[in-house]
Amino acid sequence: MHPIIDSFQKAGQGQVFSFFDQLTPEGQSRLIAEAAEIDLVEVERLNRTLVAKSAAVGVDLDGLAPAPYEPLPLHGGNAAAWQEAKRAGEAALRAGRVAAFTVAGGQGTRLGFDGPKGTFPVTPLTRKPLFQVFAEKILAAGRRYGRPIHWFIMTSHQNHAATEAFFLERRHFGLDAAYVHFFRQGRMPAVTFDGKIMLETIGSLALSPDGHGGSLRALERSGALDLMTREGIDILSYFQVDNPLVRCIDPAFIGWHVVSGSEMSSKMIPKAYAGEKVGHFCTQRGKTVVVEYSDLPAALQAEVDPATGQLRYLAGSIALHVLSRDFIRRMAAGGEGVALPFHRADKKIPTVDAAGRPVKPEKPNGIKFEMFVFDALPYAARPLVIETLRADDFSPVKNAEGVDSPQTCRDDQMRQFARWLNAHGAGLAVDATGRPVIPVEVSPLFGYDEDSFADAWRRLPAPPVAGPAGLLLD
Repeated sequence: MHPIIDSFQKAGQGQVFSFFDQLTPEGQSRLIAEAAEIDLVEVERLNRTLVAKSAAVGVDLDGLAPAPYEPLPLHGGNAAAWQEAKRAGEAALRAGRVAAFTVAGGQGTRLGFDGPKGTFPVTPLTRKPLFQVFAEKILAAGRRYGRPIHWFIMTSHQNHAATEAFFLERRHFGLDAAYVHFFRQGRMPAVTFDGKIMLETIGSLALSPDGHGGSLRALERSGALDLMTREGIDILSYFQVDNPLVRCIDPAFIGWHVVSGSEMSSKMIPKAYAGEKVGHFCTQRGKTVVVEYSDLPAALQAEVDPATGQLRYLAGSIALHVLSRDFIRRMAAGGEGVALPFHRADKKIPTVDAAGRPVKPEKPNGIKFEMFVFDALPYAARPLVIETLRADDFSPVKNAEGVDSPQTCRDDQMRQFARWLNAHGAGLAVDATGRPVIPVEVSPLFGYDEDSFADAWRRLPAPPVAGPAGLLLD
């Protein structure tokens, strides 16, 4: 008997191989390879903890309070401290201490797009894909600070090959391929409500990505942290693939992390309204935590600070973090009391019945497990939250239409470009929302943030002239 099959039988999970004899030799090898990904000890622990509990168990809100954050000078923050942070971040970039990290395991399904989400076209005029926007920002920042910046990209089993092929076909968008590193996200098996690992077909497990929190152990398992150590990189700028507005290399953010001696730093935006669907930065029993919008009672979300007239729980999480390399390694290693918790999600999971026939359930029939990266915050020394402006850092592409859609994102990009242009006297006509009346696009290679744009603008021999399609600065 194969040792993998033996280990599953001893763990009480032998049902995984119920149809093994019906598979071709290739099918048998694939199933064994999938089974080898599974940590049976971890599954058994989850069965004792999460599976044995009711899904309706509430979130612990005892002692919860809004987390403090560093406000922008615009909102009363210390301008000198922000300048000091920016200088420290620039020094870290010049020293080669910083790498970029994109979580990019998703497909474009919700956008009606067939392919990895990072290949979705997103800019207003040239329709550059998301990956190209980030690549050009990283390339331009490396040029600005005199050191090429390593870029780590976490894919999924579903889109890994397509992502690598896309970068190869596009010649890595001008980046040195030796500085672009791909690795796959980990997977977790779905289990039934009595803890049995589920099959999706007679020859494959019901596996799903282990959540963005799984990125920390994926960095360790892939060898990325060892590479960072060899290259002298000790700071990682984390962002998700669906947000092209992000300043993925932000010297002030990096500098706040450095100056404060933080192991994990985060950006917040003030919530637009009480029920906005973002996580909330909070403190609880002396620790910084993020409470999801679905877990914070509506009454707390709506509470107002009488002194300021603002929402008490104002600080919204937008999945932008800076993490120290050694902290990631510690979290990935786990150990007593140092591990990201798994979260339970009851789902409708396609599977097979006892005879091997396909089953498409009409109600939840099993449990998926995932980790969230913000759950690392309580373990970090000196965690820090700083404010950013939504208009500078956050316009995700999540839905085909409506809120957070390609159209809203293109509009937000053009508003940003128009602000930069008009700050330097371009005199671009805009509507009441700040959106320019003609289409506008600024390549990150021209300017990827306000400072780099200002420098490039000053070098122009003459003001740019709009063409038939609009104004493009490339």
